[in-house]
Amino acid sequence: MRSAKLDRKTNETEISVSINLDGTGARTIATGIGFFDHMLDQLSRHSLIDMDIKAKGDLHIDDHHTVEDVGIAIGTALRTALADKKGINRYGSCDLPMDGTLSRVALDVSGRAFLVWRVDFTAPKIGTFDTELVREFFQALAINAGITLHAECFYGDNNHHIAESLFKALARALRQAVEIDPRSGDAIPSTKGTL
Repeated sequence: MRSAKLDRKTNETEISVSINLDGTGARTIATGIGFFDHMLDQLSRHSLIDMDIKAKGDLHIDDHHTVEDVGIAIGTALRTALADKKGINRYGSCDLPMDGTLSRVALDVSGRAFLVWRVDFTAPKIGTFDTELVREFFQALAINAGITLHAECFYGDNNHHIAESLFKALARALRQAVEIDPRSGDAIPSTKGTL
């Protein structure tokens, strides 16, 4: 089974993450940050990766540490669950429309962490959630999962839709990349023989 469980505790956060790459999108998510829970719900549902995420953080300061550390934990769990990456598609991409917004996420499960971020929000907050934390999550996930990740919003004037379209596009791209390619058998998808 391609799954992983991770507990991460710092002076700022206490996080438990469990994922199953071959799931159905079953999820239990509780970070104490309503909008972030909504985004993680989309990530699990549309990637079909089962996720159990519990986080307690220093929300009396702000949401930053919790969002970033959840990204670190999910990224680390993804890297662990993927192990040697035998048989995966490796690449994934999704252009995702959401009403007047169009976003794209393209990624490579390469073992090389990199983030390209071409997203502009038109307001600093969605409700009480800082829009800059969307990038913080994507960066933490990409670095700790060892994924090259490109995220772009072509247009959109509703910040909720910009954020949600990015999380859904990430989910769909991840789903495509981590699925087993039935034609490749146990082959590692690289001419190097390792990822």
